[in-house]
Amino acid sequence: MSEDVYKAAGVDIDAGNEAAKRYARLARTTQTSGVLGRIGGFAGGFQLDLQAFPKPVLFSGTDGVGTKLKIAFELDRHHTIGIDCVAMCVNDILTAGATPLFFLDYLAVERLSVDVAEAVVGGVAEGCRLAGCALVGGETAEMPGMYHPGEYDVAGFAVGVANRDRIVDGSLVQEGHVLLGLASSGMHSNGYSLVRKIVADQRLSYTQTFPGSMMSLGEALLQPTRIYVKPVLEALSLGLPIHAMAHITGGGLIENVPRCLPEGLTVQFDSSAWSLPPLMTFLLEQSGLSLRAVQRVWNLGIGYVLVVPKESATSCLEWFKAAGETAYPIGQVIAGDEPVWN
Repeated sequence: MSEDVYKAAGVDIDAGNEAAKRYARLARTTQTSGVLGRIGGFAGGFQLDLQAFPKPVLFSGTDGVGTKLKIAFELDRHHTIGIDCVAMCVNDILTAGATPLFFLDYLAVERLSVDVAEAVVGGVAEGCRLAGCALVGGETAEMPGMYHPGEYDVAGFAVGVANRDRIVDGSLVQEGHVLLGLASSGMHSNGYSLVRKIVADQRLSYTQTFPGSMMSLGEALLQPTRIYVKPVLEALSLGLPIHAMAHITGGGLIENVPRCLPEGLTVQFDSSAWSLPPLMTFLLEQSGLSLRAVQRVWNLGIGYVLVVPKESATSCLEWFKAAGETAYPIGQVIAGDEPVWN
């Protein structure tokens, strides 16, 4: 009887139990050797490999997906949202040279649709596999009255590790170092409030075909955030001289890259070194906005930046291209306080 009363109030315990069973199956596809215990307990355990990391320093990161969710709601497409959630967290901790170990997700819903929840967490599991980390637990909260019908929010939390003497902290960066940009897979998970405003103001449709592709505009906008973990960690393990890294999120290139540099140094970007992605070009054309107007909003086609010595720039660039990344030399480190955009 009590469960019927709670269901009438908007919380379906049976649906929650069914969702938890599906989550457990998905989580098992991400398990690594360090995971202890079973999925579904009150806490997730992880045993650190002290042979691989004899001087361990833990790094953590947490993030969400933002208003990109609104497009997922409208198109009823939810799988890629989970990948985004993982990417936003693991790409952040990667900037310290950290190997992601495990991940937890938090899904808050107005009313629980088991199929939608499974799609989101299925994306989380895929993101974890792409990052080589384990999904060790999470929380699904059904909160009627807190969200509009059919809506939800999702956030994630990642923990990684690096040996103290292998941390990438920017301390070795000097004037003249080169910026190598790794291409984004699209808008990633930032700037969607502006995107949605452009779509609304210009009366575009998420279901219209995106020019020059077989995708709809909505599908192009829902392309998941690229996860850079595996190629970057491999490059570090091979000894490539990567002295600083930046994940390009809110604030764009012009605000995120200077964050990884020592005091007194800034960046000079060469905007002729790469082309704006077609999706962003289309949105700018539709809106009439200038490139300068979105420099602190969108990633402009670069999702991750590596800072390397000038003498190693060419070999590092070629290594990343051989590893399957689209990479460009996008600028250099200069003395000063304000970034320069040429």
